[in-house]
Amino acid sequence: MKAGLLRHILNLWPPFLFSGVHVTRLDADYRHAQVELRMRPWNRNYVRTHFGGSLFAMTDPFWMLLVMQSLGGDFIVWDKAGEIEFVKPGRGTVHARFDLADTVLDELRHATAGGDKVLRWFDTEVTDASGDVVARVRKQLYVRRKRDRDRSNAADTRG
Repeated sequence: MKAGLLRHILNLWPPFLFSGVHVTRLDADYRHAQVELRMRPWNRNYVRTHFGGSLFAMTDPFWMLLVMQSLGGDFIVWDKAGEIEFVKPGRGTVHARFDLADTVLDELRHATAGGDKVLRWFDTEVTDASGDVVARVRKQLYVRRKRDRDRSNAADTRG
């Protein structure tokens, strides 16, 4: 799928649309993405700061999407684990940026060359308008090359 189309779909996806998450950038090569979370009455917590679940949700799919699209169809990529550290209260519009380096993709290709799975952590900072860190999010991805039977099963379901 073209990145521009996916960006529009994500922006209309109800969990993002109704929580105030907006994808502001998704590069055509799937190496960079930027997301913002706008403060809305329905995504505030009791003390009028960003709801922690919304801060986590704004970062949730992006590492998996970037890695999956960049590695291509010969790989299985899944979210394995996630964690968030709340650093300071988030107010106003907050931002997250995802930059997938070629060296990371090379490491994943090399580590999975023999058919082994790889578990790799990716880190993201959520920042406010002044650049202060509001939260640190870590996502662990499971990556493995598809086996021949995985490829043939995928072909069977397409045709």
